[in-house]
Amino acid sequence: MGFRLVTWNVNSLRLRIDLVERIVSEMAPDVLCLQEIKVDDPLFPLDACRALGFEHVAFHGMKSYNGVAVLSRHRIHSVRTPSWCGKDDRRHLIAELDDGLQIHCLYVPAGGDIPDPDQNPKFAHKLAFLRELTAWMATEIRPEQKVILAGDFNVAPLVNDVWSHKQLLSVVSHTPVEVEALTALQNSVPFVDAVRHFVPDTEKLFTWWSYRSPDWTRNDRGRRLDHIWVTPALKDSLRATLVAREARAWPQPSDHVPVMVDFDL
Repeated sequence: MGFRLVTWNVNSLRLRIDLVERIVSEMAPDVLCLQEIKVDDPLFPLDACRALGFEHVAFHGMKSYNGVAVLSRHRIHSVRTPSWCGKDDRRHLIAELDDGLQIHCLYVPAGGDIPDPDQNPKFAHKLAFLRELTAWMATEIRPEQKVILAGDFNVAPLVNDVWSHKQLLSVVSHTPVEVEALTALQNSVPFVDAVRHFVPDTEKLFTWWSYRSPDWTRNDRGRRLDHIWVTPALKDSLRATLVAREARAWPQPSDHVPVMVDFDL
């Protein structure tokens, strides 16, 4: 069975519901994972999501900040919403589909601007979040399980996941301590980087371009912050990937673009 998953940091679901509709029309995902939905649960646009063909919708949101959602054409049997670091900040949703397939929609804290946990509580929170999640994954997820971890991880781990490895070594999202923390999370199962499974790590690949850039296309100073990982049990089912770079040029875009992986399940 062909199965397509797309993940996107929408940066406000209600503001960009028309772009969600465009993604669904052009990419036809079976499952759409959204981060930074920025809407409290009572105001979630459930009818609009169902009108796009997603009969099964799970969401875990809050007003103005964070929030994650999974829109699915397949039945969602159960939903869990773990919290990390003692904060109920709506960053992790687990949806279990048919045949035991687990979809984890994840939004890792951005970490602020100063890459020092002693000076910057947001950066300390990011590192603690990754450590707690890593410890949990190591005990809860087994390599033989069918698990997909998708979302905005807010770390660009590889040299060619950023426009300049040398210039971004001291910039939050590509610092060695963050890369080490994300690598530990990946190794906890271990997870397979589904996008880099198809795109060699010798190639530049970005999923985010700052709003601060006057012309993101000209200088192309991007970072790969959005990821789809799978357990070893799903590695042989991987069929294709796509980073929808053109979405960054859509009207009122998110600063992130959708990332797609196709499976044969």
